[in-house]
Amino acid sequence: MLRIGLSGGIGSGKSTVAGRLVEHGAVLIDADVLSREVVQPGTDGLAEIAAAFGPGVIGADGALDRAALAAKVFGDATARETLNGIVHPKVAARTGELLAQAPADAVVVHDVPLLVEKNYAPLYHLVIIVDAPVDTRVRRLLSRGLTEDDARARIAAQTTEEARRAVADVWLDNSGTPDVLLAEVDALWADRLVRYEANVRHRRHAPRGAPRLVDPDPTWPAQARRVVERLKVVTGGRVEHIGSTSVPGLAAKDVIDVQVTASLDHAEAIEDALADAGFPRAHGFEQDTPHPADADPVRWRKRTHVGADPVRWVNVHLRPEGAPNWRQALLFPAWLRADDAARAEYEAVKRAVVADDIPSYAEAKEPWFLGAMARAEKWAAETGWTP
Repeated sequence: MLRIGLSGGIGSGKSTVAGRLVEHGAVLIDADVLSREVVQPGTDGLAEIAAAFGPGVIGADGALDRAALAAKVFGDATARETLNGIVHPKVAARTGELLAQAPADAVVVHDVPLLVEKNYAPLYHLVIIVDAPVDTRVRRLLSRGLTEDDARARIAAQTTEEARRAVADVWLDNSGTPDVLLAEVDALWADRLVRYEANVRHRRHAPRGAPRLVDPDPTWPAQARRVVERLKVVTGGRVEHIGSTSVPGLAAKDVIDVQVTASLDHAEAIEDALADAGFPRAHGFEQDTPHPADADPVRWRKRTHVGADPVRWVNVHLRPEGAPNWRQALLFPAWLRADDAARAEYEAVKRAVVADDIPSYAEAKEPWFLGAMARAEKWAAETGWTP
């Protein structure tokens, strides 16, 4: 099963995207629909709302008077918190029931207006954000019967574009015509979501070709932060962006490397959870190359997992705290970030390497790397750097 979080500001076109994904076969769980379901007449949710806000929020037909309730909670943070405390747990429980009913091979799309505000993004394999300019969204809301002041107030009350971009694995710009947006959704389904779901279900990582050096991508840190937050949910521990993509301005393979601090016993215990989260184990990568200063191979053991997303290559290295390979993975990029000359020297070495696979690529850099680590250790001693 692949879990997709879908969100966007009011009037952005979220429903259009959700509908198209459903046409392709996705299972839709709409948080807004569920929030209405759990306060239908006769439910505990409606009774609790009446008790909290008074009988005036219940209409003559016995149903929730949404306009009356909105008048009480809009602009009142305490009232909104009370309402959310009633509705959100019930929506979460119903969401869990629907997830349990979904087929094992489903692409489940969870349409959540407050995905960013509630920090739900790390719970999904992928987050899709739909966006459009504010004026475009206002026009759409006017067509739904809102006044311009009301539309702009509702937009202003929601989270910022910056916050949405921070969690977005996929950003869909809905400022154009519907056919352009739908074509993007079609391509996303065929090229990424279907393949991603199959990889997660079969516990396999996406096929990878030979490493290719690319110019630095300023979005690498943001991409890594999303991976790190997902892995923190699964592992419950320390997770950090390492490797060349963690060094600003350094050419690198377009691979996000992260390190999870975990004992090998803990790594075994969370193997299935990592696979379910989209990071299946890569067998055969249980050892880093020992260095002469600490040559006991037992101390260089690790576990490796690789991302199942066919678009974003992620390597997850699980190493015990204090192990030499754990320290090295943190020290080396820290040194490069601090030393411009060392960073330029390393890039020159990388550009000179020709290799058909990652092990060959690493082996070709090893002679330079051994000397560089001695210099990095000297820098650590001089500056007081610690992992």
